[in-house]
Amino acid sequence: MATTYEEVWALFRETDRKFQESRVEADRRFQETDRKFQETDHKFQETDRKFQETERFLKEQSQETARLLREQSQETERFLKAQSQETDRKIKAVTAAIGELGNRLGEFVEGFVRPAVVQLFRARGLEVHEVYPDVEVDRGEEGMQIDLLVVNSTEAILVEVKSKLALADVDDHLERLSKFKRLMPRYADVRALGAVAAMVIPKDVARYAYRKGLFVLAQSGESLVILNDAKFQPKAW
Repeated sequence: MATTYEEVWALFRETDRKFQESRVEADRRFQETDRKFQETDHKFQETDRKFQETERFLKEQSQETARLLREQSQETERFLKAQSQETDRKIKAVTAAIGELGNRLGEFVEGFVRPAVVQLFRARGLEVHEVYPDVEVDRGEEGMQIDLLVVNSTEAILVEVKSKLALADVDDHLERLSKFKRLMPRYADVRALGAVAAMVIPKDVARYAYRKGLFVLAQSGESLVILNDAKFQPKAW
């Protein structure tokens, strides 16, 4: 059957309509794609902005951390310097105190103990003919030091002097007494006795020295006294 002019025209109009619809759809899709692209570009710009902000923040934090570390290092250095100076001051103070204690101990020996032992031991029936301070004995591999050596014809009294007497000091003196005649053989025929004297003597240390057979001499006010009672019998070496 032959196609009429009207049918051809109708077909053309239908084709044109579909073309227009396709064009409109293509424009819509293009606009949608462009909108999404702009959104993506906006998100990319936002991400880049946040990245730059993060980078700037990290840089600032790094600079702040470096500043705090410098301040902390300087503060630590100042603290260590101050501690070193304080330690030096304390060492000097302790050294001075030790020196002063040595002086006080020397003064105690010279001013208190040495003058008093003559009277104190004589009151206990022990004659005193000679008093020797700071006796040192050196026998090569062995030696000893005696703060005060009190001597008569039949006795030699070894006096150990301390600022504060301790149990270990008593034991040391007992050991000193045990080797006295061997290291100083010229006193081999006398009776060796022991005594301890101190500015401060704790009661337990005084009792220990007493039980070991030593005279105990203690400071009492402006004088020196023997703490041993009348029943005390000294040990002889």
